[in-house]
Amino acid sequence: MANQKILDQKQMVIDEIAKNVQESSAFIFLENHGLTVSETMELRRKLRESGSELKIYKNTLVNRALNSLNIDLHDELNGPKVVAFGKDIVEPIKAVSKFIETHPNLEMKIGLVDGEITDLATLKKLATIPSRDGLLTMFAGGLMGIARDFAICLDLHAKNLEQ
Repeated sequence: MANQKILDQKQMVIDEIAKNVQESSAFIFLENHGLTVSETMELRRKLRESGSELKIYKNTLVNRALNSLNIDLHDELNGPKVVAFGKDIVEPIKAVSKFIETHPNLEMKIGLVDGEITDLATLKKLATIPSRDGLLTMFAGGLMGIARDFAICLDLHAKNLEQ
């Protein structure tokens, strides 16, 4: 039988995983086919820049944490997995997707987005969404267009009244 100290350490890791799943808007499972240490550090740095994290956990511990949250991904947790997660839904997915373009040793498999199991196709769609700043810029541009059109309309109406 396992030592109580080891069991306590494993329970702490399970609790950490469960906490990360609950607090993250995006929790992505990646399959690692031989990333080097420097490549892993590069991915960690890129994720940190977007306010996200990269962790390597044992699949059995991840499975226990997910079971405690009533999430069943037992069939997906085969082979060497790495998890990326963050509070923003899009940023970790975009960072991982961009990294995968140049590093074929890493592959996105499945994710949890807002607590819902999300397949690879949906993750790829989410990766194409512009960043928050980009969306705000598009929104501001749309508002400016409406204001410009309104100003033109008022100007034409004023010229019409002068005639």
